[in-house]
Amino acid sequence: MSYLPHNFRTDTLAQTFSVDALTVRLYDRTDELTTDAAKIAQRYLQNLLARQDTATVILATGNSQIEFLATLVNLSGIDWSRIIFFHLDEYLGIDANHPASFRRYLCERVEKKVNPAAFHYIEGDTLQPLAECDRYTKLLLSQPIDLCCLGVGGNGHLAFNEPSVADFQDPYYIKLVKLESSTLQQQVDRGYFADLEAVPQYAFTLTIPAICLANKILCLAPGKHKALAVQQMLEGSISADCPASILRTQAQATLFIEPT
Repeated sequence: MSYLPHNFRTDTLAQTFSVDALTVRLYDRTDELTTDAAKIAQRYLQNLLARQDTATVILATGNSQIEFLATLVNLSGIDWSRIIFFHLDEYLGIDANHPASFRRYLCERVEKKVNPAAFHYIEGDTLQPLAECDRYTKLLLSQPIDLCCLGVGGNGHLAFNEPSVADFQDPYYIKLVKLESSTLQQQVDRGYFADLEAVPQYAFTLTIPAICLANKILCLAPGKHKALAVQQMLEGSISADCPASILRTQAQATLFIEPT
């Protein structure tokens, strides 16, 4: 692994090093990665709730988050009734019961299991998508964002901030974007849609500045299939060509990866 420096540190589970401002934690196995990330999130939320009334968390979806979320919601010691949730993205034009809906994914895996104070969903089937962007922006800005949990796409995207639409200086906090063909195909390959024609061409996404608002960012990129994206993220230039590279400028961010 070329991006592993010689001066890394080792704790009980992970080798830890920094790339610019970003902390990177390297694990031998996926289960160790997801469990440790969940425990780090648990301790962070416990500490927050010891000194403030509520905590606000943004969650991601996708295969990289399944084990992490399953572990997190089963950990004890978090008062979920004081947690307010948001999420990163949603397809335009599908309802909350669609098998590929991110609302459905998070409702089944998180909301129904922990009964939080609130879960603010992006309404993908709204008849007024621009008004929905305004509504969600106001909700996001109504309190500090304490924690954002996310993954890295195969082309380095964060949420649906693809290289073609990512803007590190974006004036918006949520926007509508057209999805790249590689992302559309990925959704078919994962079995979420029958064919490319069935995949929505557009989606809502929180923007890069919205993600970077979070006081703590945990980014999970388990699996060898993410190796090329992670290598570009850590070794390439910090640019929209690899949107995830922006995390190298965020001292509050931690990346969780496995060896290539």
